[in-house]
Amino acid sequence: MRVIILGTAWPYRGGLAAFNERLAYEYQKDGHEVEIVTFTLQYPSFLFPGKTQYSDEPAPQGLKITRMLNAINPFSWLMVGRYIKRQKPDLLITKFWLPFMAPALGTANRVAKHAGMRRVTILDNLVPHERRIGDKLFARYFVNSVDGMIAMSQSVLDDADLFDQKHRKPRKLCMHPLYDHYGVTMSKDEACKQLNIDPSGRYALFFGFIRDYKGLDLLLDAMADERIGRIGLKLIVAGEFYGDPKPYMEQIERLGIGDRVILKTDFIPDSEVNRYFCAADVVVQPYKTATQSGVTQIAFNFEKPMIVTNVGGLPEIVPNEKVGFVVEPDARLIADAIVRYYEEGWQECLTEGVKAEKKKYLWSNMTKAIKEVFSF
Repeated sequence: MRVIILGTAWPYRGGLAAFNERLAYEYQKDGHEVEIVTFTLQYPSFLFPGKTQYSDEPAPQGLKITRMLNAINPFSWLMVGRYIKRQKPDLLITKFWLPFMAPALGTANRVAKHAGMRRVTILDNLVPHERRIGDKLFARYFVNSVDGMIAMSQSVLDDADLFDQKHRKPRKLCMHPLYDHYGVTMSKDEACKQLNIDPSGRYALFFGFIRDYKGLDLLLDAMADERIGRIGLKLIVAGEFYGDPKPYMEQIERLGIGDRVILKTDFIPDSEVNRYFCAADVVVQPYKTATQSGVTQIAFNFEKPMIVTNVGGLPEIVPNEKVGFVVEPDARLIADAIVRYYEEGWQECLTEGVKAEKKKYLWSNMTKAIKEVFSF
């Protein structure tokens, strides 16, 4: 089978690129011919909140990646659609995460259509965390350009009903697979050595781009709890600010927790991700809103228990008291969970739960779900 994946890939960085590249490898492993068609321009610089969109890592080996799509140039959308149509793929997969991308991706999908090809989207979000005028219109335009949908959380699958109310398009739920390409698991001692921190310390990890909806402010408030000082915990914040860092810096100073927070607020390259997860005892995701999160799948891969908030699809992925704790997005309750994790000795029990639960999140489950949607 010939497969084309339309979306983010190298030289762009981040979870979207990692997902598409890992999916391509899975199809190649099964003997299929795969190409990723990615962007020449993904975001205009003035719309991109981080320092750079581009990866410093080498190109992934063994993947055919074609850069063609300009997210803001309609002529490019038509050109990409025509290019894909000429390749005559059996399957066109589009990863959708933001309504801003709907005109480009939706138009390319429409133009690419040919007899015998199926167009499927894997949905991160349909209703974005940070909403803007026109989001629903754009999302509907995109949904109408595909033949079927894969959602990675129940909340996103439910959102699909808003845009396909008559259920004309086949759809399936398949949880986000493991991110299993971020290097080998190492000992806590070795990971701490590479990060230049004390290996005898206790560490919680907040990982990923720092945006308001991810609730770092709640976690910083939790770190000010006097009980956190009693258990000797430090918080590693590893990820780039996608917004103004000043409010967080002022919050840390106001709360007097500078000695409890380790800031690693540059983009974390793929080759260094493992050291942060291997140094941590627990991963904390204090999100205010969510659908699913790739961070949970990195934590599963490195067999780390999690403390997450009861929003979106996170409770589906992190069963309470099995692989972690689920609490409401409230600083006091987050602090309660952290203290409970250490004082009641949950680490060994939850780690064993993570090891068992991670077996659900194979990449073969994703390719199987896509096949089942269309009965290939």
